[in-house]
Amino acid sequence: MTPSDLPLLVTGAELQHLVSHEAVFTRSYGFVVVRAAPGLCELEVPHLPQYERPGGIASGQVLMNAADVAMWLAIKTVRGLDDPSVTGHMQTQFLRSVRGEAFRCVAQLIQLSRRTAYGEARCLDLRGDLLAHHTLTFISPV
Repeated sequence: MTPSDLPLLVTGAELQHLVSHEAVFTRSYGFVVVRAAPGLCELEVPHLPQYERPGGIASGQVLMNAADVAMWLAIKTVRGLDDPSVTGHMQTQFLRSVRGEAFRCVAQLIQLSRRTAYGEARCLDLRGDLLAHHTLTFISPV
């Protein structure tokens, strides 16, 4: 059974409430949950000047954080809001920069077991051009 075959346990609205109101580490980024499906989450990431590098380029930490949060939420779509999974490993390849505009991040679970979740995330500009590719492994401590 693949993650996409599992039932959706939370709504996009519940995920949005989590990132906007409950999770302190996500609030300042202004993430907007655009889409949620079993094993998938898509975020829109607004351009925020406080996260710029010189020249108006979005800092790499913003792209990496978007990927990490999108995967965290993708896992919650199939394990529920109470799932305690945390990032165990993340690898990022930056392919192009984004300057002064919002972007999207789509995370998709590839494999899910009792204690681990493995997936990929893609950060895309609003034209659909790939900005960064991420692979992530999450681990459930219980």
